[in-house]
Amino acid sequence: MEVINSLREFGFGAGIVVARSVEIRPSSAELNLELEKLINQRKEEEFPPPAVKEAIRGLLKKGGFKPSGRNKPASEYLAQAAREGRFPSINNLVDVNNLISLSSGLPISLLDLDAIGTKLILRFGRENERYVFNNAGQDIDLKGLICACAGATDTPMGNPVKDSMAGKIKDSTHSVIGIVYSPLTTESQERLLEEYVSDFAQWLTREGSAEDTETFMV
Repeated sequence: MEVINSLREFGFGAGIVVARSVEIRPSSAELNLELEKLINQRKEEEFPPPAVKEAIRGLLKKGGFKPSGRNKPASEYLAQAAREGRFPSINNLVDVNNLISLSSGLPISLLDLDAIGTKLILRFGRENERYVFNNAGQDIDLKGLICACAGATDTPMGNPVKDSMAGKIKDSTHSVIGIVYSPLTTESQERLLEEYVSDFAQWLTREGSAEDTETFMV
């Protein structure tokens, strides 16, 4: 898997996990329990912590994107859902993704590896680039937003706010790629990101029965 991060100079780093031969099914009792404990914890505290929240928003502003309102980072939506008692339970793979996001406070894309191919490009969205992100046909303007793109066509498939319908996992998905979006201004942030990505890979193996996982820091 080749990963090109063209935004490193802007203080953006990504933790990547690739999990092959996964199975999609309901989440296990173990995962549900971990999520329940974490959700209850997040109800009692300000999360993401202000420093993390502002660092993520600051990162997303680097390309000119405005990460507020309906365009706030996905990690903030998850934290709000936990506080309001409406945290989503989807399937084992999405629930693992949400567990890592609610643990770290970082936005994550979990995409079908077939949609990305063998090369991932991380770049800012360009003028007039958009994609549909839900079944209702709503789309998002990608200009200035950090995008995860399929390498063969340079087509945006995911971002820290809303992933595309074309890139999201589906019943036929057999391999996935997770992208953890993070500001990387200190060595401690990079070490934390490595830990989150390692946990991500372990959960995908345990919950998704992944036969093979790879992790990258870019």
